[in-house]
Amino acid sequence: MTKTQTDHPIVSETEWLAARKELLAKEKEFSRRRDALTTERRKLPWVKVEKEYAFDTSGGKRTLADLFAGKSQLIVYHFMMGPGWEEGCASCSFLADHFDGTVVHLAHRDVTLVVISRAPLPQIEAFKQRMGWRFPWASSYASDFNYDYHVSFTKEERESGTAGYNYENRGFPSDEGPGISVFHKDDSGHVYHAYSSFARGLDILIGTYNFLDLVPKGRDEDGLAFSMSWVRHHDKYNDVQGIDPARTYIQPKVSAACCDGEDHK
Repeated sequence: MTKTQTDHPIVSETEWLAARKELLAKEKEFSRRRDALTTERRKLPWVKVEKEYAFDTSGGKRTLADLFAGKSQLIVYHFMMGPGWEEGCASCSFLADHFDGTVVHLAHRDVTLVVISRAPLPQIEAFKQRMGWRFPWASSYASDFNYDYHVSFTKEERESGTAGYNYENRGFPSDEGPGISVFHKDDSGHVYHAYSSFARGLDILIGTYNFLDLVPKGRDEDGLAFSMSWVRHHDKYNDVQGIDPARTYIQPKVSAACCDGEDHK
């Protein structure tokens, strides 16, 4: 066995095959455990959604039940874009770049995918057009939806460390947080909350990360105070700005002209 300048082992084809088979056994065990965990996730009890929520969409006002669009299962991606933000969160945009291609496939498995943000609809639609996305995106600005599903926080909650995010109370660096929630609608039209996940639980949605996990450098995020500080909106990668490893999450700038100076909640 020899080593390269990067101190990585270099072996014969026979030795590589033996190591690969050893890793393959671990990969297969991981897949079996992942399948078992997925089964447990589907067995979680549900909570009936009693509150009425109203959303602004490109097709007009819609209830949560309306968002199912004829399907019995609804996936909501909670996209970080608050009232007055000049643009959506870059990290959420990174995830959202993976959505358009999957919408049609989900529809053929009785699933509707909808993105929801607290920003007013005109603000959402302007950013959506800039990014070239086509997936359904609704505004929850006029409702408590984001607060009830723990992806929006008051200033007092954030500063006092009582913001409820990822099933614990904590401080939070932004007015908004990312997440995903799953709902089911029965034949009588009743809606149930089945599942929500936040933070690293969203990694599974990021196809780019799955590709990066295969290559020698991996995600190459070691040493970054905020692991996604390298991520840009897909129309900003030509910026000459480098990566500051000490940079923490920075919320997009807020325009003082938004929403007639008012903010829901």
